Amino acid sequence: MSIRFPFALLLLSTVASCAVTPDFKEPEPPSVSQYTGSDDAVVIGSNKKLATGQTLQWVDATDQQWWQQFQSDSLNLLVEKVLTQNPSLLAASAQLRSAEELYQARVGTTRYPKVSADVSAQRQRFNPGVFGQQATPQEFSIYNAGVDVSYQLDLSGGNSRALEGLASRVDYQRYELEGTQLALVATVLNTAFNQAKLRSQLEVTEQLVAKQEQQLDIVKQQLELGQVSKHEVLMLQSEVELTRANIPVFRNQIQKTEHLLATMAGETPDSENIPDFNMQDFGLPESLPLIIPSELVRQRPDIQAAESLIQAANAEYGVAIANMYPSINLNGQIGSQALSAGSLFSSESAVWSLIGQLTQPLFDPGLPAEKRAALAEFEAATSNYQYVVLEALREVADTLRQLENDAQKLNALSDSNQSSEEAMQITARRHELGAASYIELLLAQQQYLSTRMQLIDAQSQQLINSVSLYLAMGAKPSLSQPDVQ
Repeated sequence: MSIRFPFALLLLSTVASCAVTPDFKEPEPPSVSQYTGSDDAVVIGSNKKLATGQTLQWVDATDQQWWQQFQSDSLNLLVEKVLTQNPSLLAASAQLRSAEELYQARVGTTRYPKVSADVSAQRQRFNPGVFGQQATPQEFSIYNAGVDVSYQLDLSGGNSRALEGLASRVDYQRYELEGTQLALVATVLNTAFNQAKLRSQLEVTEQLVAKQEQQLDIVKQQLELGQVSKHEVLMLQSEVELTRANIPVFRNQIQKTEHLLATMAGETPDSENIPDFNMQDFGLPESLPLIIPSELVRQRPDIQAAESLIQAANAEYGVAIANMYPSINLNGQIGSQALSAGSLFSSESAVWSLIGQLTQPLFDPGLPAEKRAALAEFEAATSNYQYVVLEALREVADTLRQLENDAQKLNALSDSNQSSEEAMQITARRHELGAASYIELLLAQQQYLSTRMQLIDAQSQQLINSVSLYLAMGAKPSLSQPDVQ
């Protein structure tokens, strides 16, 4: 009977915990077949080719080293450096490890009995005169050695739900770390693309200023000859200075991108270990990934984090319910007690005790309120999950639309740039033959450079749009956790 009793209690504990506290049920994934709702939407199973030649392709999962699709070795090395040396990632990774260890500590104190050993010795004097007796006081020693065992039976499932909630919080931190890594990689790429765009635009602006200055010199000569008015000279000089004013702006923005890339890589802003980027360093990915909406919820870290909060809230609601039911604590002790150290471990000195305690809340107005509060937290977490999913779908839809529209813009600007370049070459040949003035040639060159500025901006934007789609798809980096010494 003494052997079967503990097993019966454990079985009762398991059955009761399943019956009292609610189990977590995963939220239903979105049942939509496309991200955008117009006639030219990207439908599941049908790949779509953009005006830039890129293909939107349905996949089961994204490439974990997706940044390599932009065809830059320097960028690849920088991303790997950021993922292993960024201070904020190192801190977040350490916090995650701390949460995991705290969870293991809670598991150890909850699932298993607590066992402790103690040894004590005391010297005592007993005086019978305290009780009004006439006797000689006695002095003696007492030696104790024993093992104490205590365990709380999880009858209502409160302990298991508490562990489940703590584990869900750990999962939440893990998904938050993955989301931080993903956002950081996207920031590195976008900063590199922005720096490349600014460098190209700075170069074009300097060329444009040079052409405008040449035109200004010619107009000044015409002013001396009386062929133009001073007003025309002043207007052109104002235009030159306005264009020249963009040069320090571009330089300042370039310097800011250099500082940002350095600090993200865990280095000081003046570091010389960060590469410089130019537009010719990059290429657009030939194909861009699309994941069906029902699977997107299993891919994006923010959605997974929101689901973890639902599971944590469900577990905490279970704890609030379990607190209203009885709890049983078992305490046992076995050891020995003797008047001399030599006889401490003899068979005659063995002692033991077994205590069982049943506690049932009878009147505690706070417990129902705690239950209602936990239920409200669960409902809030569920609504938050729905919001995160809708925002994710909207983000994908916005990114797809921007990819398509900006691809058309980039295609049009490419044609415009090609036309202005051909027009400039024709004007140059006409100038060589004496059929066009030097002023006409300068104007054609300025028109080409202005178109080139817009094309550079569109090329950079399409690179950023491609990053945005990877970000919207929840493309987790392959380096899931930075290495920490």
